[in-house]
Amino acid sequence: MSSVDPRDTIASIDTQILDLLRERCRAMTENTASNPNPDWASTLASIDAVVDRFKQSGSGNDGTNNEMPESEIQRNILQHVASACWRATRPGTYAFLGPPDSYSHLAALAYFGEAANLLPVSSIGAVFDAVGRSDCAGGIVPIENSTDGRVVDTFGRLSKGEVSITGEVQLAIHHQLLAMCDRDSITEVHSKPQAISQCRVWLANHLPKAKLIECSSTAAAAKLAATQTGVAAIASEAAGRRHGLRVIGANIEDNRDNVTRFAVLGHEQPAPTGQDKTTLLFQVAHQPGALADVMGIFKRHELNLTWIESFPQPGTKNEYFFVVEFPGHCQDIAIAKAIEDLKTATHHTHVLGSYGRAARAES
Repeated sequence: MSSVDPRDTIASIDTQILDLLRERCRAMTENTASNPNPDWASTLASIDAVVDRFKQSGSGNDGTNNEMPESEIQRNILQHVASACWRATRPGTYAFLGPPDSYSHLAALAYFGEAANLLPVSSIGAVFDAVGRSDCAGGIVPIENSTDGRVVDTFGRLSKGEVSITGEVQLAIHHQLLAMCDRDSITEVHSKPQAISQCRVWLANHLPKAKLIECSSTAAAAKLAATQTGVAAIASEAAGRRHGLRVIGANIEDNRDNVTRFAVLGHEQPAPTGQDKTTLLFQVAHQPGALADVMGIFKRHELNLTWIESFPQPGTKNEYFFVVEFPGHCQDIAIAKAIEDLKTATHHTHVLGSYGRAARAES
């Protein structure tokens, strides 16, 4: 009596998966004919919907102990499949603030998928330039950190209206102390200023005599630490793996809920998903009550502001622009009416983007 070798069964299933991948790429190519300007944000929203329906149907449990992986793993698998098919059928490059293994790189991987063609550039401005000139199909930049606050360089460029925000990533930032030597031998700690700032209490308690040296990026610090004894870096775990560094201190950030929010840049307007937010910029007259009048518009249309920031207007004296965020999409009736009212009550109103709210990813 012959029995089927489980390895043959697995190989057969893998072949079926590859056939389905080819079929998925073919379907994406055919979809381009009817939808010549597809956007990645809609793909991610579709993946979320598929995973949710799968979970609600109970398909993840066949009544045995062979249950499907949890929803987040399913989502990651489908995102990677979509990323590979997207690259095969819609070639494009996505810019991020490099070098590789920086937190911007990890955020880009979390959003675009590991199969995406990612391009490291030297500055936030360079990301905007690459997307604005259409050298890249999209890009990703840091917009806010829960410890250090807003990223001024990002808002300075957003205010010019060259590109739109088409998505976001909330990346939990976990800093690792990386080195080739033991902790007792560390004399210098290198990293970018924000990372050092976010670990000051830990460093003061555990390495009070070490010299803190700022550099251009966490990834650059890891590269240096791999070549010099006594030098440690504050960087991501991925940067440590790339350079063969040891984790001398794990998760040394002072704030355990240290999150950086990244804005995804592009030119398209993502369709409503039902779980959206809108980011909007406006200018008001420099006179008493002007801002209060604008706030009244949000109240009248029952829009719940979840974030508001003010920034000096470049080249002016005592002039500011304001950036606000609230749930909903600019195509929603209430929001569309509020925007019309804002345009009559302000010097300038510009929707920076309406896009799906992000789930939190781990670095």
